[in-house]
Amino acid sequence: MIVKGQKINDRYQILRMIGEGGMANVYLAHDVILDRDVAVKVLRGDLAGDDKFVRRFQREAISASSLSHPNIVEMYDVGEDDGTYFIVMEYVDGKTLKNLIKKRGALTLSEVVDIMLQLTSAIICAHDSYIIHRDIKPQNVLILDNGTVKITDFGIAMALNSNELTQTNSVMGSVHYLPPEQANGSGATIKSDIYSLGILMYELLTGKLPFKGENAVEIAIKQMKETIPSVCRMNTEIPQSIENIILKSCAKNPKNRYDSVNEMRDDLIVALKDDHSHDARVVYEYPEQDLEETRVMKSMKANKIKEKNEDKKTNKAIKIAAIVAFALIGLLSFIFFILPAITDKKTVKVPDVKDMSITQATTYLEEKGLKVATKQKKEFDEKVAKNKVIKTDPAKNAKVKKGSKITLIVSKGSDKIELENYIGKNAEAIKKSLEAKGIIVAIETKKVDDLTSYKEGIIIEQSPKEGEKLSKNDIITLYVPEFYIVYPDFVMNKWTEEDAKEFCSKNNINVTFAYEETSSHKEGIVIRQNRTPGVEVFEGATLQLTISKAPKVTPTPTPKPTESPKPTTTPEPDTEGNN
Repeated sequence: MIVKGQKINDRYQILRMIGEGGMANVYLAHDVILDRDVAVKVLRGDLAGDDKFVRRFQREAISASSLSHPNIVEMYDVGEDDGTYFIVMEYVDGKTLKNLIKKRGALTLSEVVDIMLQLTSAIICAHDSYIIHRDIKPQNVLILDNGTVKITDFGIAMALNSNELTQTNSVMGSVHYLPPEQANGSGATIKSDIYSLGILMYELLTGKLPFKGENAVEIAIKQMKETIPSVCRMNTEIPQSIENIILKSCAKNPKNRYDSVNEMRDDLIVALKDDHSHDARVVYEYPEQDLEETRVMKSMKANKIKEKNEDKKTNKAIKIAAIVAFALIGLLSFIFFILPAITDKKTVKVPDVKDMSITQATTYLEEKGLKVATKQKKEFDEKVAKNKVIKTDPAKNAKVKKGSKITLIVSKGSDKIELENYIGKNAEAIKKSLEAKGIIVAIETKKVDDLTSYKEGIIIEQSPKEGEKLSKNDIITLYVPEFYIVYPDFVMNKWTEEDAKEFCSKNNINVTFAYEETSSHKEGIVIRQNRTPGVEVFEGATLQLTISKAPKVTPTPTPKPTESPKPTTTPEPDTEGNN
């Protein structure tokens, strides 16, 4: 039993349990060597003695360790410590998609597309490494607060070139996301992961699972037999282009699914763009096979071989089963073959009228028994000439009833701008003109040999060149000559501090001043500069100049004057006869 504080492999100190599964438990631990938190997956003790589970556990490590992708949980270490089998991986501080769905229900369209783009990118990486995940579900997808998703749990991942595939492994994935072929006991392929991605996308869009039942067997049968519900009917804000991705991913017949996750991702990238706002519902190229029925028919053939050796009671049961099966086949034949043949008489395929004029397309469509809407939709198109038809709504080859109204989508021509030769023109004026047309303009300086041959702000080069075409938000770079200043000899020319300030301000140069007392220079004159005269100084450069300052003069104290002795006075004689 793993407890808090325990060290695995004398390195990973267990902090707490963060996940519990049927085969392994996951703990938050601290790597005491690299001083970081990690997630440690430990094979349950009761399974550690079973070679089959140990091999499967080790296969997870081998599968995941070969993958390096920002949307796949990174594998750090794998090993065994005194009978404890463990895998050390990146610790992702987030919640699972399942928790997010439970909390919020259906997510927004943009959120779903963003999550699916990240997931398909991760699965493409796995498939490119010949790894099938085989257990894609929201419980195995972690989402961070910044919106980044990371897929984990390659516990039943299988190498594409592996010959070992047990019955236990083939149905190990969660039944709600299990492809029909795996529910039927067949092996997994890359198209099995595509099916699971489609079911997950359905759940993100609706907040619900498409197939539910009382038990796993009931759900598995629905996976094989029932058509996935329409997300467009559940939410009219969801465009058909989004539902088409789910339909192509979750087809019962793998032939009707995407051939690769790359194709699914390509459709996700463009699904919300305006030119896909009128996509028609996907029509499967191949019949949607009933895998359960196929299994029943195989069983019937096997039973017929044994029929001669069975008693009458068994024969009777087989005959009843055969009658029911053939009745079911007859009903299905009527639904899939006879009924369409009857209804086809009332329907017509929308013809391809691309590149026709509006008049030509209208005439052609009316000849096929269709009506044309008086108002057309207009779109920019690089390849189709202005006022020619790009496509129709419903799209070409769609089956519609005779008399249905068809809308023409007509080209407004190219929205691209053909570049002129801008060399010799004022960069700011050209920038303003191009930005008004939606082009992003960057102006950069370029050093030239002879500045006297150029004028400031005049274009000397452009990229892309004349004649190339740009769309809105494309970038053009205009190059103007880089004008620089020659650093003057401030000292020799006896520049004053004010002269230097004016020069630097005019040429956008940052200047700092230091002051030095000296008696050999006039006050306020540059006596030292930190760069050699004659070097090139560019706008924004920082210079330092030392300015002369008159030395302080200490005044000599004036001595005090000496006081003269006061004279003695003699009393005058008494003239009044006091002899």
